Amino acid sequence: MDLSFVILVEMLYAVASLILIGAGLAVVFGMMKVINLAHGEFMMMGGYATITAVGLGVNVFVAMLIIAPLIVGLIGLVVERLVIRHLYGRLVDTMLATWGLSLFFIGLTTMIFGNTTTGISTPIPGFAVGGYQINGYNFFIIVVAVLLLIGILAVLKTTRAGLIARGAMQRADMAATLGYSPDRIYMATFFCGSALSGLAGAVLAPLVGLVPTSGGAYIAKAFITVIAGGPSLVAGLLSSAGVFGVVSQVFTFAISPVIGEVALLIAAVILLRLLPQGITGRFFKGKL
Repeated sequence: MDLSFVILVEMLYAVASLILIGAGLAVVFGMMKVINLAHGEFMMMGGYATITAVGLGVNVFVAMLIIAPLIVGLIGLVVERLVIRHLYGRLVDTMLATWGLSLFFIGLTTMIFGNTTTGISTPIPGFAVGGYQINGYNFFIIVVAVLLLIGILAVLKTTRAGLIARGAMQRADMAATLGYSPDRIYMATFFCGSALSGLAGAVLAPLVGLVPTSGGAYIAKAFITVIAGGPSLVAGLLSSAGVFGVVSQVFTFAISPVIGEVALLIAAVILLRLLPQGITGRFFKGKL
């Protein structure tokens, strides 16, 4: 019974982590069709923003949930205004530009913070369940992921801003005809996607040792989760994260964490071979 509870918590944690890692990319790629290869670096900067704020005496939860998303969102805003806005509709050029940005952010972060590993301790202690130890911070990550999905769904489905953004992404010319500026909508959407990336990096920072190249550990999982999810933003993110999180943890507990990571990649290849349009391209059609 104790082992079953531990496995359940770890599965939920794995799913929640993939949701957090993929949320920012899902907004930028899923809605704007912009392939942001600097997504991992945006997450990395969220982690460093949290560590820096905590070092200056800011409460760790304020640093993670407010300061880091705001700072990374503003960086994303500058990037969109200076670079991305000139490349909409040019897929290869956008990939090259964001890849160059990722190298720039890695170099800049190395100059500022050095190439040494840094981090912060988890603010929530672990506890024992029978003969097993559970990291209490995992529950916080699960709660944040759930609230994040609910928040994205609520904004896109029930608010005027969300409806305008969805309409502009589908028919920018129609939005412009109705008096809305697609340029400003794209700018706001990229800001939100960047802020979500910063939030993910900040929330996951206490669990990892942070170095300037940490973004590389996130980018593959983010793209796998978003692409396998298909066209629906929330339903796709939840369904693909659920499948990959469960597969990864089953093999992690059965064999080893390394095999769990390999199983996740194999599951992604099989899923995309069977469902090239993603899970929501075949199922959950019409869902947000």
